Amino acid sequence: MPGLICAWLHDGKGDGRQLDWDDLPAAEPGAGQVLWRHFDYSSPPVQDWLHTQSGLSELTVAALIQAETRPRVVPADGGLMLFLRAVNLNPGAEPDDMVSARLWVGQHRIISLRQRRLVSMDDLRAALAAGKGPHSSGEFLAMMVDSMLDRIDHVVEVIYEHIDALEEPRQLDSIPVQRKQLAEIRRQAIALRRFLAPQREALNRLAADISPIFSEQDRLQLREEYDRQTRIVEDLDAARERAAVGQESLASQMAEQTNTRMFLLSIIAAIFLPLSFLTGLLGINVGGIPGAENPLAFALVVVGLLVTGIALWFYFRSRDWV
Repeated sequence: MPGLICAWLHDGKGDGRQLDWDDLPAAEPGAGQVLWRHFDYSSPPVQDWLHTQSGLSELTVAALIQAETRPRVVPADGGLMLFLRAVNLNPGAEPDDMVSARLWVGQHRIISLRQRRLVSMDDLRAALAAGKGPHSSGEFLAMMVDSMLDRIDHVVEVIYEHIDALEEPRQLDSIPVQRKQLAEIRRQAIALRRFLAPQREALNRLAADISPIFSEQDRLQLREEYDRQTRIVEDLDAARERAAVGQESLASQMAEQTNTRMFLLSIIAAIFLPLSFLTGLLGINVGGIPGAENPLAFALVVVGLLVTGIALWFYFRSRDWV
């Protein structure tokens, strides 16, 4: 069927049997088993199946296939409806262009939906194929969240490394490039936090759920994932602030260097201003210029200008202007 990505019947021991579309109508999870079906929700046949054969209410189906979602956990149809966000690791994509994971999870059935590839789901499929998959629906969620946060953690680490590199002293001509890169980091941190902050609350609610889907061990792991998500959000806040401080520092450094150069030019102009006045005065083409007939007059004027320039330089040094 177009839109079916994979289907697995977990045996409750970490292993499972992969199913195709023709197997699904007869597939019924037994005691301790979990039936997981993973779809591309943008496929019309999948949407039709969700409405007519999934066993979910119309309200739940409408929520699962809506265009825009925010992270949350909602009880629905005897299970849990979850909307989570993962970083986009597809080729050519930006990590902050986050991918939506939509799930309905019951004690023995899981329906997961996505439009773009989710690496965390690929991890679960690989674990099942290797016989190291989840033993229950609750462990399925815990493993999926752990895989998602692994990728998010890596992206945040890369952001921190980039900021560390940009905080090193650079040449003046590289400052505009650094400021642009820091602005991009701030934008990325803000975009990630937009979804990860509400996801923190969703994980908190998930860890506090008392439904039979979760064992005590599942709840403990989800609590750890909630704490990890909280740290990630705090790291993003810190990265955003560090980028802002870095931009301000670079702007101050550039302004300081520019002011220093302008001040030096002003000192040079102040030294040459009286010298230019004297040479301009002696260069006018009118009669009566002193020394016009004296062969030593040019040398005397040059010496006088040098003495004047040196005197002005020492005067500025005495005032700590240079």
